[in-house]
Amino acid sequence: MISYRNVTKIYSGKDVALEDVSFDIAKGEFVSLVGKSGAGKTTLLRLLLAEERPTQGQVMFDELVVHTLRSSHLLQLRRSIGMIFQDYKLLNSKTAYENVAYVMEVLGLGEETIARDVKEVLEIVGLSDRAGHYPSQLSGGEKQRVAIARALIHRPRVIVADEPTGNLDPYHTLDIVRLLLKINELGTTVLLATHNKEIVNRIGRRVLTLADGKLVRDEQEGKFIVL
Repeated sequence: MISYRNVTKIYSGKDVALEDVSFDIAKGEFVSLVGKSGAGKTTLLRLLLAEERPTQGQVMFDELVVHTLRSSHLLQLRRSIGMIFQDYKLLNSKTAYENVAYVMEVLGLGEETIARDVKEVLEIVGLSDRAGHYPSQLSGGEKQRVAIARALIHRPRVIVADEPTGNLDPYHTLDIVRLLLKINELGTTVLLATHNKEIVNRIGRRVLTLADGKLVRDEQEGKFIVL
């Protein structure tokens, strides 16, 4: 489904963010991408979304080379991928319901479809009773659940989560991990970037370890080791 083939990314002449990285992710996998800050995790994710172009190598999604896609095909690719960020990126002037609905409004979908689908995803993330609350009225964990609901609303085939629990306490961190596992069990491929070893150990799925821009370990199961 997702393939990185000998991918190198160099910034500003000699700043090597990724060096000769290769791996494949199959449909339905849950993969944790780990490494210290600056290891190349975010760059790797940006390449998948074609927000960056590789200096060498190819990033592929369903056998299509991502960085060669035309605008219309690139838009379709990005609709296949739901993004979750550390800082939520919610609109403070909109309720939880409105934050999720906004994505569908931009896509030009009808009110009936929006009402049905938003209700469904808020139920999935356990926020049906908080739909009318604004971000300022929600806890950190609830804000991240809204962000996850927003990422799910267009039924993506892949969820990419970039340090989604970085601003959360241990209780809410566990809550979000359980939710991501639930989403994966429903059939969505999940790629989670994190440096939290407790999260990785609890998930117990495949782990890709980056260090200084290189893929140094690919484990189906196992403990997280900081290099």
